[in-house]
Amino acid sequence: MSSGSKRVALVTGAARGIGLATATRFLEQGWQVALLDVLGEPLRAAVGSLGDADATLALEADVADPAAVSAAVERARARFGRIDALVNNAGIAVFKPMLEVTLEEWQRVMAVNLTGPFLMTQAVAPIMRDQGSGAIVNIASISGLRASTLRVAYGTSKAGLAHLTRQQAVELAQYGIRVNAVAPGPVDTAMAK
Repeated sequence: MSSGSKRVALVTGAARGIGLATATRFLEQGWQVALLDVLGEPLRAAVGSLGDADATLALEADVADPAAVSAAVERARARFGRIDALVNNAGIAVFKPMLEVTLEEWQRVMAVNLTGPFLMTQAVAPIMRDQGSGAIVNIASISGLRASTLRVAYGTSKAGLAHLTRQQAVELAQYGIRVNAVAPGPVDTAMAK
């Protein structure tokens, strides 16, 4: 990294909640931030509220869509020239008894919460590899560490994400890329409500 260039973070699920708080923190620390979310209008409002057009980029994309992920990551790299950190925060939940969860609901939760971080990491890791370093943080959940009612798809996806994190850490360490996960408990966000 040249002495004049800023570090760059890409945060998914960044229109609100943990993702927006994370993006805000990066900005406060002097980073440039690409904020990615499937919710276009809330994303644009969030980026506008940050008040730093030069250091932010809104990327409307579905993390479960490989073509959208590739295009978004390329836009971030083209705009900022590098990506130093990836926060895989995008997530959804279906809070229903197990016997009422539909296959479509199950598949969508897995697609966003587990396939999304897989696709995002596959798209960003080569950039980090070529830079010689990077950091990836996957936002797991306490629900992935302990079973509870009404969370069969969500909890299972987050348990899978915890293991995916270990796989990514082992495989990407050789490129100087650190991969970790955090598993928050209940957080006062729109999804939790």
